[in-house]
Amino acid sequence: MSSTRREWLEADGLGGFASGTASGIRTRRYHALLLAAARPPAERFVLVNGLEATVATAAGRFALSSQRYAPGVVHPDGAARIVSFTATPWPRWTFRLEDGTVVEQEIVVPRGAPAVLVRFRASAAAILTIRPLMSGRDFHALQRENGAFRFDAEPAGDGVRFRPYDGVPATRVRSNGIYRPAPDWYRNFEYEEERARGLDFVEDLASPGEWSFDLSTGEAWMLLVAEVPGAERTPEPEAIVELERARCDRAVEAYLVERDRGLTLIAGYPWFGDWGRDTFIAIRGLCLATGRRKEAGAILSAWAGAVSEGMLPNRFPDHGETPEYNSVDASLWYAIAVHEYLASGKTPVRERDRLRKAVGEILEGYARGTRFGIRLDGDGLLASGVPGVQLTWMDAKVGDWVVTPRTGKAVEIQALWLNALRAASAWDPRWTETWRRGSESFVTRFWNPERGYLLDVADVDHVPGRDDASFRPNQILAVGGLPWSLLPQAEARRVVDAVEARLWTPLGPRSLAPGEQGYVPRYAGGVLERDGAYHQGTVWPWLAGPFVEAWVAVRGGTIEARREARARFLEPLLAHLDDAGLGHVSEIADAEAPHEPKGCPFQAWSLGELLRLDRVVLREAA
Repeated sequence: MSSTRREWLEADGLGGFASGTASGIRTRRYHALLLAAARPPAERFVLVNGLEATVATAAGRFALSSQRYAPGVVHPDGAARIVSFTATPWPRWTFRLEDGTVVEQEIVVPRGAPAVLVRFRASAAAILTIRPLMSGRDFHALQRENGAFRFDAEPAGDGVRFRPYDGVPATRVRSNGIYRPAPDWYRNFEYEEERARGLDFVEDLASPGEWSFDLSTGEAWMLLVAEVPGAERTPEPEAIVELERARCDRAVEAYLVERDRGLTLIAGYPWFGDWGRDTFIAIRGLCLATGRRKEAGAILSAWAGAVSEGMLPNRFPDHGETPEYNSVDASLWYAIAVHEYLASGKTPVRERDRLRKAVGEILEGYARGTRFGIRLDGDGLLASGVPGVQLTWMDAKVGDWVVTPRTGKAVEIQALWLNALRAASAWDPRWTETWRRGSESFVTRFWNPERGYLLDVADVDHVPGRDDASFRPNQILAVGGLPWSLLPQAEARRVVDAVEARLWTPLGPRSLAPGEQGYVPRYAGGVLERDGAYHQGTVWPWLAGPFVEAWVAVRGGTIEARREARARFLEPLLAHLDDAGLGHVSEIADAEAPHEPKGCPFQAWSLGELLRLDRVVLREAA
């Protein structure tokens, strides 16, 4: 397995993070040692991209780091000296030098502070030299050599401070080494993953100077702190310790971040922020399944005040304050998450009423009619969509091209709508009749015995009777993944069997069946090609949760069925924790073997659904 494919992530709980590869070679613009959020969890800047590290012993001078430069040149040769790497409890590399000296390096990110601690130790006398490679840019951007970068180091207590550009957070550095100014530019770093994505992939980085450390006197340490909110909470170097916990439980904490003195979830690393849909899907696994009920309540309560015309925002932009209300399902997933949260334990009356009020506002807004053609139809089902807008989770759009518009009555939207109605009926009986009417209409409208599976969209483009029968995984939510199934047992079994036969892969279901019009076997190329493939066959691990839950349910939920499901479906997903984003689950994978993981290597709802399967659905089969 390629050591550049295996990636590690250490998040600070504020939206910032450190990340890289097992080889130490950066392959993404997002790989960085110090990446901090100036307005947690948004406005993120890369401040320190990486390090050049060398060790001098009596036998000579040896590199510990490696960089990739255009065109495809790796220099120096530090990666060749790595004899082991582990990402737990935090990233740790062991190097063996040609003279037998062993050097260890580790990176620790304290939770709640925009900081990173780097430590080195050696088995013999050695002098360590470290050069920081710096930018000071938006985390989506790249830097080229320019005259505006400021190399000067200002005194800052027992350390130094760098202010590379106006409007960019300063970086404060403390260490037990000696600093020597030696400004220089390092040019033409090459990022393989950015090139594969069809994006700009070459960057220049500035290095203001170097630190030297005598490893014969003990370990070397360097503490880098971004001067943004939370910096005042940075612990002393000797206090930056962390208890080693179960891998998945520890990974959960990467996604829980602060926002406006509250709590939210990051959808994925390295490039996503906090998204509504992703939050409400992921929260059931990341929080409820792992016993983080307090955190779940805080997140749901924070979002309760964001309902507008029955809708919750799907995204808070990295820059600016205006949230984006462009999702039909985010609000419905919120209603499901509230239902499961309230059912999971005792809730104070004020909090319970606040959450129920938000759900009521959502249902009322949808029933009344709201943005983008979202409205209750006479059959009790939910119609949605207008030209040029992507509203469901299959939301890829390139320019004016909506790849999968799914305008009309999308199958999973009905499952969410009817489940939300049934949940709300427990405290507000006025929704009962709409739920009953919609449930009857659903089976009549979406099921065809000759076909043996469900439509993907009914009343396409709001034309009664016009159907889209493309074979997609969305139908599985009518059987599993939500509190109540919408189908009788026999029909539910046929749907599950069809999805397994046509869509299942070791990393989850494909988004479109092979042989269907528009099917794309690989997620690759530039933005146009990748977005065009995003929901046209590409595998989505988060859908493993609803599928496996449905698979078990149609077999009666027996212990034998759960054991078989754990062996057949869950074990390959658990094995994936050692691939791509270490300890996490990828966003997507290629539709065809070997199903190479793609997209974000650290994805909240993918990990959340794995945890929900492991801790809830298949718990007794462990």
